[in-house]
Amino acid sequence: MVLPVVVYGDPVLRKMGVDIDKNYEGLETLIANMFETMYAANGVGIAAPQIGKAIRLFVIDASPFAEVDEGDEEEEKLSKKELTFLKNFKRVFINAKIIEEKGEEWKFNEGCLSIPKIREDVSRNENVTIEYYDEHFKKHTETLGGLAARVVQHEYDHIEGKLFTDKISAFKRKLIAGKLNDISKGKFNADYKTKVYKAKK
Repeated sequence: MVLPVVVYGDPVLRKMGVDIDKNYEGLETLIANMFETMYAANGVGIAAPQIGKAIRLFVIDASPFAEVDEGDEEEEKLSKKELTFLKNFKRVFINAKIIEEKGEEWKFNEGCLSIPKIREDVSRNENVTIEYYDEHFKKHTETLGGLAARVVQHEYDHIEGKLFTDKISAFKRKLIAGKLNDISKGKFNADYKTKVYKAKK
């Protein structure tokens, strides 16, 4: 089932996610719905806070990054090895914890399903080591680099109550403040189902 994506301004996006266990009610269905929601919105990752749940769960399918045209500039930047890895980089991350971020910081233009139509260059470390449980509650420790590391870092921020706009300069934040305010009021267009926060009176 495709769920509405919670947009900027909803307090759930600022909550620290809580750990869950394998008995979390409806977990299998929730994971399936998150993938379906992500695909419907043409995303490469989505975290539970983005569908209104402050839990430590996110899903990723980075295969669209591997679907670049022949001679595409982006393809030139990616090695065959990285393209092959991204093509098969589909994961469920439960109770994730970043152990280490290292390597040079590099910029990449990021967007977010919860912040429609806004993209900014964000600096992140090249490599990340993350510990997590998969959908079968099997524990993994994985070290990732490049775009795979970036997608993980972006989604991990969500379960920590952070957004990519927190990582840009104060000047750039000021420039997009009006657009962010509009999003929080529902004044935006998105090609997928969204949900705007309405404070209870």
